[in-house]
Amino acid sequence: MKILRVFPRRTAATPEDDLVRVGYPDLFPPECDEIRVSVTFTYDLPKAEKMAEAWGHIAPVKIGGPALNDAGGDFVPGRYLKQGYVITSRGCPNRCWFCMAAKREGDIRELPITEGWNVLDNNLLACSPDHVYRVFEMLSRQSRRAEFTGGLEAARLTPKMACRLALLNPKRIYFAYDTPNDKAPLAEAARTLWATGMKPSSHIASAYVLIGYPHDAFAAAEERLMFVLSLGILPFAMLYRDEAGKVDQKWRRFQREWCRPTIVGLKLAEARP
Repeated sequence: MKILRVFPRRTAATPEDDLVRVGYPDLFPPECDEIRVSVTFTYDLPKAEKMAEAWGHIAPVKIGGPALNDAGGDFVPGRYLKQGYVITSRGCPNRCWFCMAAKREGDIRELPITEGWNVLDNNLLACSPDHVYRVFEMLSRQSRRAEFTGGLEAARLTPKMACRLALLNPKRIYFAYDTPNDKAPLAEAARTLWATGMKPSSHIASAYVLIGYPHDAFAAAEERLMFVLSLGILPFAMLYRDEAGKVDQKWRRFQREWCRPTIVGLKLAEARP
């Protein structure tokens, strides 16, 4: 059965095979038995529904994805994410007010481990230690250095896990500083990583820092970002969006200052003693 996957927008993770399209039908759509419109963001739903209607003239269409609260099943490499991206668990035991992972997928569920190097799990370290170490072993077999762009929860990082991470020589590890409760665990995670021999100058460790949410202030956001820098971790400002996808343009400009490597590098140099 030939399934055409269609996406409202292209991202770095969008698959690139011949049975993938972005947007509306082109002049020469491929032959297929079924079309699946995959929607990640709720603010893309209106466009996705129009796309589904347009593609319906070519083959039967199904529309789904995280934006429609799809809890997801076992991960199939290359189907909805580019080859190399991998998900080994779904859900999350935390109930963060700004995050839909637990509401959509429930508590943590361990999946069969498939091959890949860029781990997108919502909360890999919430899995059993056996699962985590089997994921690390899988990553050690890959031709490319591991990346944890889905994020690792700093509060769950143990010295043993940090040592195994160091052996992987990962390209990038992301943590998160979303709420005040994340501050102390992030500082401890930084100390734990540096104790393994990893160096801040390698820029392996980064942290998503949520900014621009209701009642946030520019001064408070900058303080959080500078704190992350002081730990030797590169901050990556994540701008809060409501369900409609709206953002404050002043916050957008502020975010850009913290997403340019040159500017962040200068701030890092200033933050060092």
